Amino acid sequence: MQIDYYFATVSPYTYLAGTRLEEIAAKHGATINYKPLDVIALFARTGGIAPKERHESRKVYRLQEMRRQAAKVGLPMNLNPAHWPTNPAPASYAIIAAMKDGSGDLGQLVHAVTRACWAEERDIAQDDVIADCLEAAGFDRSLVNADMLEGAEIYTRNLEDAVAAGAFGAPFYITDDDERFWGQDRLDDLDAHLAQRD
Repeated sequence: MQIDYYFATVSPYTYLAGTRLEEIAAKHGATINYKPLDVIALFARTGGIAPKERHESRKVYRLQEMRRQAAKVGLPMNLNPAHWPTNPAPASYAIIAAMKDGSGDLGQLVHAVTRACWAEERDIAQDDVIADCLEAAGFDRSLVNADMLEGAEIYTRNLEDAVAAGAFGAPFYITDDDERFWGQDRLDDLDAHLAQRD
């Protein structure tokens, strides 16, 4: 079983997923294809609206929901982080380089990057922050600037793959039998679906 995991390094809901996807995949013997992408570009391609452009009622609800979801999973969260929005590409390129390298824990890396933004008030567009996240997840700090051209190409391709596959937000999980799950609050449903296939 395989799961295509579309996520954004600046997404609060990617952060709130923690490492539950990795736990679920391990339980069912599934592999995860990590696909970082530009979620604002994905919104534009699939009928979504960037957070800053949403109606005020949606903005208020988003913040309330983030607070509730953070409490539910026991993760600290700053609803208005100092470095958001920021450029999501550098951290995404580093994650892509780490995927190719394979020496550390990708789930921990994604969580470290998103935690840096949403709980630690750090700018994940900065090389030193990305390098710290790489190191914390068992990767070499030098991957922060490794294969950036290839990273940019894959990052762009991930967006196209997401649109073609039917993803329209982040995190978004698509199984190899084309079951689609949007949001970290659907991980239990993903777990149940994989259990039916065990």
